[in-house]
Amino acid sequence: MLSIDPHPLLDVASFTVTFPKPLGEIGAVEAITSLLKLDAPAPLRSSDEVRGAVRELLRHGGYKPTGRGKPASEYLLRAVGEGALGSINAAVDACNVASLHSGLPISVVDLSLAKAPFRVGLAPEGSSYVFNQGGQTIDLGGLLCLFDADGPCANAVKDAQRTKTTPATTQVLCVVWGTNQLPGRAAKTAQWYRELLTLAGGS
Repeated sequence: MLSIDPHPLLDVASFTVTFPKPLGEIGAVEAITSLLKLDAPAPLRSSDEVRGAVRELLRHGGYKPTGRGKPASEYLLRAVGEGALGSINAAVDACNVASLHSGLPISVVDLSLAKAPFRVGLAPEGSSYVFNQGGQTIDLGGLLCLFDADGPCANAVKDAQRTKTTPATTQVLCVVWGTNQLPGRAAKTAQWYRELLTLAGGS
């Protein structure tokens, strides 16, 4: 289902999840949202080493992961620290918990909005996509991205608006953006993320 272009640092973990009903009907799951705190119990902890390794992963293709283009996992640390992160839906909340504590960025794509086949690789120079409802775009040149049949749709910085989850979402593709400089971390993060999703009925 997912092909991965050769890359000297990338260690991707991916899986799909199906929910018994639309995310809008599941709502927030307290057992998940309660972990959106910096001091919440977790099997993994972010660190300067993890943040440095993730940035090096993204820099390899020429992308500059700084400022507004920093990894999503770094944004989460800041947002949670400032008390600025609320519940979105069970799939994204679980993603945010796993990403916050592991330090690895994670993408979540609605499989009813994306089109197979899927591939992970570097985005060409000049490519971009809209990443929010306000129509803002991100320059993707040199950045590792998830591609579907219509082009890039997610990455470790900002996922595309066109394939983000909605209240009607029932099936998602999750991609953990890991690096082989942190052996086993992507797999462990994905395993915990899967366990969190079962709390919302995901399989």
